[in-house]
Amino acid sequence: MFNTSQLKWTRAPEKFEISEDKIIIITEPNTDLWQRTYYGFRNDNAPVLQLSTKEKYFSFTVKTQFDSKRRFDQCGVAMYLNSDNWLKASIEYENENFQRLGSVVTNHGFSDWATTDIDASVKTIWYRLSRRESDYCIECSYDGVNFKQMRVCHIWEGAEEICFGIYACSPEQSSFKAIFTEMDISECKWLAHK
Repeated sequence: MFNTSQLKWTRAPEKFEISEDKIIIITEPNTDLWQRTYYGFRNDNAPVLQLSTKEKYFSFTVKTQFDSKRRFDQCGVAMYLNSDNWLKASIEYENENFQRLGSVVTNHGFSDWATTDIDASVKTIWYRLSRRESDYCIECSYDGVNFKQMRVCHIWEGAEEICFGIYACSPEQSSFKAIFTEMDISECKWLAHK
């Protein structure tokens, strides 16, 4: 059972709702998470709502629904330790034809960005973040049942107590409603490699 009362904000947004089974975030313009890579740009002001844990092996699943409409609008799963060490996975709106399903991993102040293009009609997706000590797996699903791997990564500062949860932001002049439901913490579904 996922207990929303234990969640804590890193930069709470002005407008949000939290209940036992649903979280709504209304994004604010010019909010984002990104560090340095390629063009030196830095932004570290997106709201992130998280639980802290010392558990080394687990999976966190969440369903996201969104009405994004401006370039880079995004919402999804996150593990935010501090401004220089974090990861996120989301769909970033691009235009009326396609969006970018992707993830960013930031280690020691440098972000990467791994994406694949998907149709702009997608407005619901599930994410599953799994931890095996300081290694992490991000998966996504269009039906909440069949998950496909997006990436496996290592977080250099992610071996001890971590914080993980959800986020939503609008890097440009935009605002949209992000809805998070079906949140669940379970045993680690990312099986050991054999």
